[in-house]
Amino acid sequence: MKTRGAVLTAVGGPLEIVELELDPPGPGELLVRVHATGLCHSDLSVIDGSRIRPLPMVLGHEAAGEVVEAGPNAEFAPGDHVVLSFVPACGACRRCASGRQALCEPGAAANRDGTLLSGQRRWTLPDGTRPHHHLGVSGFAEYTVISDRSATLVPKDLPLDIAALFGCAVLTGAGAAFYSAEVKPGDRVAVFGLGGVGLAAVLAAVTAGATQVVAVDVVEHKRKLALRLGATHEAAGGPDVVAHVRDLTGGGADKVIDTTGVAAVLEQAYAATAVGGTTVTVGLPHPDRTVSLPALNLVAEERTLKGSYLGSCVPRRDVPRFVDLYRAGRLPVDGLLSGRLGLDEINDGFAKLASGEAVRQVVVME
Repeated sequence: MKTRGAVLTAVGGPLEIVELELDPPGPGELLVRVHATGLCHSDLSVIDGSRIRPLPMVLGHEAAGEVVEAGPNAEFAPGDHVVLSFVPACGACRRCASGRQALCEPGAAANRDGTLLSGQRRWTLPDGTRPHHHLGVSGFAEYTVISDRSATLVPKDLPLDIAALFGCAVLTGAGAAFYSAEVKPGDRVAVFGLGGVGLAAVLAAVTAGATQVVAVDVVEHKRKLALRLGATHEAAGGPDVVAHVRDLTGGGADKVIDTTGVAAVLEQAYAATAVGGTTVTVGLPHPDRTVSLPALNLVAEERTLKGSYLGSCVPRRDVPRFVDLYRAGRLPVDGLLSGRLGLDEINDGFAKLASGEAVRQVVVME
């Protein structure tokens, strides 16, 4: 079938909206009519070359839509509404078997190679070129083919533009707070970086019962939004932020979550963490970047520094949990949504994301 999609052909962009030929789903795969896909810094990092991916590629990894066709042995049926997540967990490898599906080895290999979990590609450009898939989703297209391992069933009355946010921003941010940082009632929490992921972490920290939630960003309107979403304090990013956070939290936050993907900010997040505390890093820095941390206090202060990918979540367990919290009014995810765009407006949307003007925009397919 033919469908329109946003294709990155060269680092730096722009994305080109082109007509693609899309092959039917193979075994264990689904043809999905995409309703909405979020614009995320993980897409932007591919556009600007911070994350090296094979090109050309149909971008987009935070999406929701409706199953149109199911291939042989697929777990879903036409008409199902699904959230798509960016790790197609095989369910059988060593990592999946231990409950760490975000670290699925075949899923990671497929994502690195720009294929579906099967190792196949389903796109063709008019000149015969076979574009790659982005993280098994390629949600910036009217229709896409995915592995059914990328999909999680959601209620049909959940608006799909909101549902899309659960595929990355909510899983990554809320999961980092609930699972990776293990925020508990009474904890003092700081979140560095207030994009969609960081604000989802703020929401989850509030839901988990944190006494203080300090929202840190260089952009003032993002800090004000975090306060409206439940943060108790704000702090402007910059050279004085460590002292400010430590002062606000009485010596450092028990749990600090860094979502920026900036090595220097991770160093600040670690410095703002209390004795005995945990620093969780979520953002994806350029692969050449390194951090420098004082080694002594890892031992003498019993510090923990840990990474969090996909919020350490299991999508088919956690998307329904987080949706239930949203529907109960305890995780107001809709507060993250800063705009809706058409597919033809996608480059303007990424410009707003890069400038800090927007938090979480979604492309809505008509």
